[in-house]
Amino acid sequence: MANYLTKIHLSLLSLCFLLACQSEKTPTVAQYFDYMPAQKANAGVQMIPIQTEKGTFNVWTKRFGNNPKTKVLILHGGPALTHEYMECFEPFFLQEGIEFYEYDQLGSYYSDQPTDSSLWTLDRYVEEVEQVRKALNLDKDNFYLLGNSWGGILAMQYALKYQDHLKGLLVCNMMASYPRYAAYNGVLRSKLRPSYIDSVNVFEAKGDYKNPIYTNMVTEGYYRKHICRLAEWPEPVNRGFKHVNEQIYVIMQGPSEFKAGGRLTNWDIMDKLPSLRIPTLMVGAQYDTMDPKDMEEQAKLVQKGRFLFCPNGSHLSMWDDQEVFMGGVLGFIKDVEKGNFAK
Repeated sequence: MANYLTKIHLSLLSLCFLLACQSEKTPTVAQYFDYMPAQKANAGVQMIPIQTEKGTFNVWTKRFGNNPKTKVLILHGGPALTHEYMECFEPFFLQEGIEFYEYDQLGSYYSDQPTDSSLWTLDRYVEEVEQVRKALNLDKDNFYLLGNSWGGILAMQYALKYQDHLKGLLVCNMMASYPRYAAYNGVLRSKLRPSYIDSVNVFEAKGDYKNPIYTNMVTEGYYRKHICRLAEWPEPVNRGFKHVNEQIYVIMQGPSEFKAGGRLTNWDIMDKLPSLRIPTLMVGAQYDTMDPKDMEEQAKLVQKGRFLFCPNGSHLSMWDDQEVFMGGVLGFIKDVEKGNFAK
């Protein structure tokens, strides 16, 4: 009888241990939506003060979920677009119990918008992300950084300096060399009909980038082929484009995705990628403004890289090739979490 009771006792202990381990790995619904009182009052929104040489400014962040092991900070593109077009991650990350943060970088619509142009440098943005990381208590045991387009530039540059704080890096639709991006932009332009190119060249020669005729031509003839291929653009995408801070965008990127330029013109870190030793996912797409072959090469250059190809996607493949894109992103995070990540 004593032996029988001992076996039962040991079995119960084992069950409790297993349940405790499971609870640690996968939060319950109640745990996942457990917010601090201040965060509940603000619907998960936290304005984070950012120290700069030009003073202190606030940036907007919003937290979803509560998972001590898996936290993703999302970096939007632009520069100076908004988190809004990245809202597509919400149903997918929520369903998987991933804690994540939407975030408007300094100068973007929901954050402070100072007008001093000296603030718009890549190095300052990197330090901004580091200050956000500290404020959100993200660290090497839980912190994934995901960036799309310009957000991919910022994510890679951040990782080169602060990879010791990262658990994983996800670079979506961004080449590691601006000159190579500009060259590929030329390749895509050369495939458009000659009469179309002649027409846009007239406006570009005069610097008339704000002309409604030009902007409509770029949207219909280029953006709908290479930015987002959906017949009707999703409301969050339209909302994000509506809220872009054009002053910062032009300073950093140039007048449009169709005509690259700005302060990023000479940015190139291809030769530095081999120093990245954290698990890294590079996402490319067939119709992207970024060469998918370069994205694949970047995955090979980092020490622990994986390439995800979206055959029906463009620059916003998280929207126009969503099943492939989200499946690959979630698969990457799950593999890292399980400790069996492989290329």
